[in-house]
Amino acid sequence: MIVTTAQLYKVAYGKYAIGAYNINNAEQTMGLFRGCMDSQAPFIIQISKGARKYTDKRILEALIRAAEEIFPDAIFAVHLDHGDEQTCYDCIESGFFSSVMIDASHEPFEKNVEITRRVVERAHAKGLSVEAELGMLGGVEEDIVVEEGHACLTDPDEAVEFIKLTGCDSLAAAIGTSHGAYKFKGQQSLHFDVIEKIRDKVAAAGLPPIPIVMHGSSSVPKEEVMRINAAGGQLDPDACGVNPAEYLPAAKLGVTKVNIDTDGRLVWTRVHREYFRDHPKEFDFRPPGKIFMDEYAKFIAEKNRLLGSAGQLEEVRKSIPG
Repeated sequence: MIVTTAQLYKVAYGKYAIGAYNINNAEQTMGLFRGCMDSQAPFIIQISKGARKYTDKRILEALIRAAEEIFPDAIFAVHLDHGDEQTCYDCIESGFFSSVMIDASHEPFEKNVEITRRVVERAHAKGLSVEAELGMLGGVEEDIVVEEGHACLTDPDEAVEFIKLTGCDSLAAAIGTSHGAYKFKGQQSLHFDVIEKIRDKVAAAGLPPIPIVMHGSSSVPKEEVMRINAAGGQLDPDACGVNPAEYLPAAKLGVTKVNIDTDGRLVWTRVHREYFRDHPKEFDFRPPGKIFMDEYAKFIAEKNRLLGSAGQLEEVRKSIPG
């Protein structure tokens, strides 16, 4: 069942975070649905600009519609990830999406407000939610490249002003995460103080609580990197990501959506590299595809457990009108 992103946020806010997972193909789609049903978790499917171009946007929509029939008890939202203004309008008018993200964070504050406000007006007219971004994460994700020296944390005072001026429904805040597999060296922790200040200043301004969205939240497990490299990969062995033990504490402070993409790609790479290393005469992509679906389902179920969303499906179902 496709629901609005706002419905998921309403139930989860301050208690746990909803996992937001990017898909690009049938194997990811099946693994995602299986993992969420195994863990009895609501979830958000994310479709990026790159995914819409990879094959055709209609292919992804058909995959999701088919999965919805195969897994009739699943409850999820469909979200555009990192959209520009025109892509947001296309998704709003499609009638398929639950919410869109407008990413104008690379623009000056006033321009970001202007663009975001236009998208909010168009989306709200259709009953869709809008996620906007303030502050800039470092790292690389598809066509998004931000050098670490240009990354900046979200300013809580600016965040309150931004929310007032744009009317956005959720805020992607820069709170110490980074896009891609090459995230941090050494130990990196989330800036819980920034999350708390945004929450408290929003309340002090008399605004409704706003869900915070955490981008770049993959943990880049050392074991995955080591196994990929042992099977012929050349990933940086020192790369590390967000400590997954910090997901739930952040959720208690208002981080309600956590984006996880890179870790899933690492699972895909590990499965396929190991399979073809161990079966050098094989050329059929279906056997490793089946292995990946099983491994991805386990990965998703574990992430949902860490986010606190596992076991929450029935509560969400009861909250949905009708």
